[in-house]
Amino acid sequence: MARAARSLLDGTLQDLRLLAIDDGSTDATRAVLEALAARDSRVEVLTGQGRGLVSALHLALQQATSPYVARMDADDEALPRRLEVSIHALEAEPGLAGVGTAVELFRDDHPVSPSLQSYARWINSLTSPEQLFHARFIESPLCHPSVCLRREALTSTGAWRDGDFPEDYALWLELLEQGHALKNLPEVLLRWRDSDARLTRTDPRYGLERLMWTKARYLVARRGPLAKARACTLWGSGPSGKLMTRLLREHGVEVRRYIDVHPRKKGTRLNGIPVVGPEELGPPGQEPLLVCVGVRWAREELRQDLAHLGWVEGRDFTCVA
Repeated sequence: MARAARSLLDGTLQDLRLLAIDDGSTDATRAVLEALAARDSRVEVLTGQGRGLVSALHLALQQATSPYVARMDADDEALPRRLEVSIHALEAEPGLAGVGTAVELFRDDHPVSPSLQSYARWINSLTSPEQLFHARFIESPLCHPSVCLRREALTSTGAWRDGDFPEDYALWLELLEQGHALKNLPEVLLRWRDSDARLTRTDPRYGLERLMWTKARYLVARRGPLAKARACTLWGSGPSGKLMTRLLREHGVEVRRYIDVHPRKKGTRLNGIPVVGPEELGPPGQEPLLVCVGVRWAREELRQDLAHLGWVEGRDFTCVA
């Protein structure tokens, strides 16, 4: 915690307020924070009520006066130029509501898992608003502790919302739904700690079911690709595809058919929905296509194949896994 705070205070941007939230800690957190505040007038210790992350974030937001709001977890490390580069990017592009940064994952006990490393590389690749917008339904496209937001844009959405869903992912989708732009900066400016105790590993709000529920909610929102649709085609009939089918049905959108390359699946029906091969896809423009392919290299190949056939991402098809 003290290391995370010092990484911000020792950065190249010196004109800042560090709002440190003690959210009902039972260890030495309070003493460490108060000692830090006694040595550096830029640090202010706020007392939370132990209600969790969203409540703590709103407490800090109420006290924030800067036009820019950045957040950080107590066990991560900001690189020296993190805040300076982020704010410079926002000042240079007034149309951006916020920026994340490229991140470097680390652990203290053993190497970071290949799947999480792959996720970080994917986040790090979303360096334009267009890339991030097209990728918004695949996974959460920004690393929350790396993000710097315009306070005005943040408050216009109601900021973080508490509920049975991932609060950070819902915020990105809400900002994009309201027409705001987001992107990740290409420079690695945050060391992002992984651990077995991370909420994304232990809290069901960050599990597949609630992640897909959040996607479905915004797929059918006013600016979503299924806003005016009552039916769609879904490429991929695996567990994620079946889950998305159920969630979309709750919003009044039916999956009319599955596209699948598996020879044993083609020509069958899953829960009454026909499974056909890619050769039966047809031309774009007939109905929305959702690509629910979780393997990244396979999804990227499919994106390229669809583009070659004249399908336009964001208009004719949307990747949702």
